[in-house]
Amino acid sequence: MEMINLTIDNKSLVVKKGTTLLEAASSIGIDVPTLCHMHLHDMNIENKPGGCRVCVVEVKGRRNLAPACCTEVADGMEISTHSMRAVNARRTIVELILSDHPADCLICAKSGKCDLQNIAHHLGIREIHYQGEQSHYREDTSPAIIREIDKCILCRRCETMCNEVQTVGVLSTINRGFEAVVSPAFEMNLDHSSCTYCGQCVAVCPTAALTEVDETGAVIRALSDPTKTVIVQTAPAVRAALGEEFGMEAGSLVTGKMAAALRRLGFDHVFDTDFAADLTIMEEGTELLGRLNKYLAGDKEVKLPILTSCCPAWVKFFEHHFPGMKDIPSTARSPQQMFGAIAKTYLAEKMAVKREDLVVVSIMPCVAKKYESSRDEFAVDGNPDVDYALTTRELAQIINLANIDFKSLPDEEFDNPMGESTGASVIFGTTGGVIEAAVRTAYEVQTGKTLERLDFEELRGMEGLRKATIDFDGLPINIGIAHGLGNARKLLEEIKAGNSEFHAIEIMSCPGGCIGGGGQPYHHGDVEILKKRQKAIYAEDKNKSIRKSHENPYIKKLYDEFLGEPMSEKAHHLLHTEYFDRS
Repeated sequence: MEMINLTIDNKSLVVKKGTTLLEAASSIGIDVPTLCHMHLHDMNIENKPGGCRVCVVEVKGRRNLAPACCTEVADGMEISTHSMRAVNARRTIVELILSDHPADCLICAKSGKCDLQNIAHHLGIREIHYQGEQSHYREDTSPAIIREIDKCILCRRCETMCNEVQTVGVLSTINRGFEAVVSPAFEMNLDHSSCTYCGQCVAVCPTAALTEVDETGAVIRALSDPTKTVIVQTAPAVRAALGEEFGMEAGSLVTGKMAAALRRLGFDHVFDTDFAADLTIMEEGTELLGRLNKYLAGDKEVKLPILTSCCPAWVKFFEHHFPGMKDIPSTARSPQQMFGAIAKTYLAEKMAVKREDLVVVSIMPCVAKKYESSRDEFAVDGNPDVDYALTTRELAQIINLANIDFKSLPDEEFDNPMGESTGASVIFGTTGGVIEAAVRTAYEVQTGKTLERLDFEELRGMEGLRKATIDFDGLPINIGIAHGLGNARKLLEEIKAGNSEFHAIEIMSCPGGCIGGGGQPYHHGDVEILKKRQKAIYAEDKNKSIRKSHENPYIKKLYDEFLGEPMSEKAHHLLHTEYFDRS
């Protein structure tokens, strides 16, 4: 491999041919500010930055300044990243961006976490020398995402995520010149488009042009209402990322501190979505084995491969793009919605609380969970199974608002009966985790033998597409795994063409799975952060005394007292759903 010698800020270094100036500078600890650039190498996506020009640097012998994010190194290059000429150009560029940007930072959803705000502060901009007409567009509010296009700086990060990574194709730049805007086609509302609400556009937006719908106010009002019993459930991926909002290292496990913080906020009961993840395995695993055994018995009409159905963004994706295949995914609801259904029936009865007086709050790593909880099929007479879904970021906001010193909190346990969970449920938070949890239970149910090996390394990793064959005591089960909707599309096209070799496929819409959800602390595509969160998830699984969903004692009790057995009529009514053609 050809190596290149160059000098950056009087420091000599050697890098591979094809390296950008930005990457070369970063490799020796030199920070060059950027707005449009994202780290997407580990996703095998070609990022095409260079639009904002905030990262311009001076190259000796070159007449014009060079954008560091898309200029490749050349042998003998001498670069100055912070010459006065480069700094002046950056200041001018940022001032021009700010001249057409709202100045409502005090009430902005991204204030303090805004890349544009941070760069303006870093460059010492205290006044704007360019005044003129400001563009103005209407606000677009959907069930999960708000578009405030006045705050868009046309960095086009959201376009890259929507079109290249997720292949949803909703967002693109339309119009020209001063009227240019990133929008769905014909400037339609998001909820009229095929948006999946995965939130990856929100995760990478440098300003508040794209944010989640804020439900913190509604939750605070519910907690303040003495007539309401307010309970909370926390998704597995949240515990591996929440600490980042309080200055802790990425991958810090804060399960106990999170439970303690939720009690101090005033929730009447603090439960765990992991309980419902164990429940999901009971239903989804039974459905998988039911289909598989019919197929082995000669029923060639049975729908295989079965696809997991835990991710609402993925569900909406196939409803829009592959509606002819909506009978292939499992009909099992997501853990969030299973929890809500059981809470407002079984648990409400145990607590002697009326359904309408029980408020179920979810803490989710996902923006799409807001949309999912609003779907009509997950409500009874207009009363939703899950009332509010907060993102990890929103929970951190409320904890700060309550003046809770999160880092000093003691570790506390979840409440029972819906707080007990297994290691299998914890790994739902990462790509490969759902299908690994299903294998742990399905193997023992199918073979009648004890599964000795619980860590299926062949199902783990961060590759966008993975496959493995698991031996069910002589019966080979072919499993596929995809994370990121672009990768999911590839598997679905294979199924559509009749070329799929798989019996079961796990799909998660976000890179890394839920650990990389659109509602998690901002990571801007840094895969190393996702890997640290993933490591934390597996560590929690390892430390659990029970690691198979069907061994959860409270799950057994739920079936004995209320549901009967997996896939029973009552279980099907409460824990399963249907899908719709949204083409």
